[in-house]
Amino acid sequence: MTFALVDCNNFFVSCERVFNPKLEGKSVVVLSNNDGCVVARSNEAKALGIAMGVPLFKVEHLIKRFDIQVLSSNYALYANFSSRIAACLSQFCGDIEIYSIDEAFLSFDTLKPEALIEHGIEMRKKIKQWTGIPVSIGFADTKTLAKIANHIAKKYSHAGVTALISQEKRETVLKKFPVEEIWGIGRKLAPKLKQLGINTAYELSQYSPKLLRKTFGVVVEKMVYELQGVSCLPLEEVIPRKNIQSSRSFGRPVTELQELKEAISVYAATACEKLRDQKSLAQGLCIYLHTNHHKETIAQYANQKMISFSQATNDTRIITSYAVEMMQEIYLSGYEYKKCGLILLELIPDRLQQTDLFSQGLATHMPLVMNIMDEINKKYGRETLSLAVTGIRREWQMRAEKRSPRYTTRWDELAVANAD
Repeated sequence: MTFALVDCNNFFVSCERVFNPKLEGKSVVVLSNNDGCVVARSNEAKALGIAMGVPLFKVEHLIKRFDIQVLSSNYALYANFSSRIAACLSQFCGDIEIYSIDEAFLSFDTLKPEALIEHGIEMRKKIKQWTGIPVSIGFADTKTLAKIANHIAKKYSHAGVTALISQEKRETVLKKFPVEEIWGIGRKLAPKLKQLGINTAYELSQYSPKLLRKTFGVVVEKMVYELQGVSCLPLEEVIPRKNIQSSRSFGRPVTELQELKEAISVYAATACEKLRDQKSLAQGLCIYLHTNHHKETIAQYANQKMISFSQATNDTRIITSYAVEMMQEIYLSGYEYKKCGLILLELIPDRLQQTDLFSQGLATHMPLVMNIMDEINKKYGRETLSLAVTGIRREWQMRAEKRSPRYTTRWDELAVANAD
């Protein structure tokens, strides 16, 4: 079996460039929530010394000097592109593990080693043609080696594809690959390995797996086998989450209860959509709010409340009504709130729902209403249908002053083509 890791290049920036080709070849950065820090950079921005995670105010001098294009995060756009790329990958292989929003593992049973590079080039070409997103692809006998192959493909391969199948090539690459760059090692574990004289991926691959297990556990033991070409990490199925959280920091301090009710209602709607997507029900709910603990000059307050439902549900109306009531109970006036959120607790599969003996008629119609609401929102755009309690103006929302249009998920933000 051969594994492949497909990784989108500078994913957030690449998504922005699809609908704005003027950004091609320019230095571009994408910001985090509330436009605070840099979370994505084009290669051109990286070359100028823009570091990942750096606060925006620390690089404003570079932005002005080099005319760097700055954009707010457009999560709706990025998530939609991620889904499209996953659909493309399914055309090449049925065995897929979506590892993150911009990465996916694939496994191939029939591809011959000599055909891997050509197949990878064809995959890159099709994905770029169908979505506009450039990707890098690494092939290897294990997932850990595929990660390393992908790194080499992205950094050093003109074709954007690398295959680490032969033992000779694998050893050549591993001898130059720093141990701290290995998937799953990181900066914390690397110093401990270096104390044992393990500085490269090759040196780790030559160490006794059993000895390493005694000190570092089974995860590192499996990693050694993976570096040796023995697969220990199969593709993983998407496991439904046990809890679902939805929250955001506010774009400005919030003091009014009405705005907090709107915010918690919006977060409840988002969480319930995810809940229904994974075909689950929630048995409990926790909501919380707090002020900005980084501001020592203001009065501080934080609180939370948790309840269990008498009947598990994924109905937005029911969960929102509880959330709004709970928010009213924990709210105190006179404070400037920075953030609130909620967590859906103790999730179970929706097939295990036990209906209430005295509300069977109502329970029959509740899933139908939510299904209709979800279908309309998927067809015509998110929040085409929403509860009135979520508000309209939402002046509390996080800052996204430089966000591009949500081209693929909002009818009113579709790209416009002008014909002369």
